[in-house]
Amino acid sequence: MAPQNPNPNPRDFLLHLESYLSKRDGVDKLLKISRYASKIILSSSVMSDSSTLSLRLKSFESSVGVSRKAFRLGKFVQDVNAFRSSNVSTKEELILLILAYGGEGIYYFVEQFVWLGKAGLIDKKNLSVLQKISAWCEFIGYIGSVSLKVKELRQVGEDEECLKSTIEVSTIRGIGYDDEMEKLRKLRLKKMMKRLSVVQDFADGLMALADIRDGKGVLSAPLLLSSAGLLSALISTHKNWISC
Repeated sequence: MAPQNPNPNPRDFLLHLESYLSKRDGVDKLLKISRYASKIILSSSVMSDSSTLSLRLKSFESSVGVSRKAFRLGKFVQDVNAFRSSNVSTKEELILLILAYGGEGIYYFVEQFVWLGKAGLIDKKNLSVLQKISAWCEFIGYIGSVSLKVKELRQVGEDEECLKSTIEVSTIRGIGYDDEMEKLRKLRLKKMMKRLSVVQDFADGLMALADIRDGKGVLSAPLLLSSAGLLSALISTHKNWISC
């Protein structure tokens, strides 16, 4: 029997792109890519700091950074709803959920005021304090998020082994083999995406830690942070693209 095409009706690219750009996360991640690509160029000493192009890139990077904050207006509600809909089975899981969604939710909430300060609507005298609170909440959120995803990866791994055993039985009996293989394919895709999410959280967590430390330390090197930001943006873009 000839193998079946897993995607017999590929989605029209422009329709897919329209769907992607209609979501604020889609536009936000494209802005994030452009911002950190600019930061990589600026931090790699490719051009002189006083050159016209360098000054324009700095202005562009700063403007994009402020623009991205506007996309986070009301985004904390997403974390509130995600926490409300979570199924908690243990006390440990509850604590991790509070850290993950609570930290991220407060981060997005505070970022609204950071944006208003940078946009000039409110007094900037408390901006540094707000940014510090924002960075700490973001970092705590990533600690909870990574911990939850590592637990989920372990569960997915156990499910994968169990499914492999089922497939072996299906192969012998010749019943349900195709259905089980499709489940295994989806499970492996889920595992890969979860791993990418962990890498993304580590990259974003590194940048949050640098903000907490005011850019001090070996892990706060501009090129390293810019590369981490670009990696995070690319992973987010990929996840959002295949999910829309």
